[in-house]
Amino acid sequence: MIVKPKEFDLNGRKLVLRNAEEDEAEMLLKYLKQVYAETPFLIQEPDEITFTIADEKKYIKENNDSDSDLLLIGMLDGKHVGNCSLMGNHARRLEHRTSLGIVLYLEYTGLGIGRIMIEEVCKIAKDNGIEQVELEVAANNRNAISLYNKLGFEKVATLPNNMKYSDGTYTDVHFMVKYL
Repeated sequence: MIVKPKEFDLNGRKLVLRNAEEDEAEMLLKYLKQVYAETPFLIQEPDEITFTIADEKKYIKENNDSDSDLLLIGMLDGKHVGNCSLMGNHARRLEHRTSLGIVLYLEYTGLGIGRIMIEEVCKIAKDNGIEQVELEVAANNRNAISLYNKLGFEKVATLPNNMKYSDGTYTDVHFMVKYL
């Protein structure tokens, strides 16, 4: 899904949310490897990111050509700070739902960027006829859960031991929904 780029003032700094472009594939692969190394809250280890640049270009193109999927990148003063996405459903019975994903570089968390990104993609979802936005979050990711609650998401279920870390420990995952 293509959306018009949007600018936000973030304490005197310019945050731009816009579609990813195919020529940014290499940058986005580096981003994935870094953010997966920075946090235990994502589903993969950095060495599991095996996409090629061609794969990433295809992924970007598919999102931009889609009627239900969206990949937005955030640029703060021209520097990439993270991504936010919507993954729609193609079955008619599920078209009213979408899944949200968001990941920022660790150094850009806590600045209000995540809030802006989530609010914006929820507006885009609603404008496109979506009735509910869903997400999964590690139960021990207290900062993210706090933000999601403030933005109107509610916990609807918990899956125990959803992720198993390399040290043998587990974490539960909460399923959260925001009704638009």
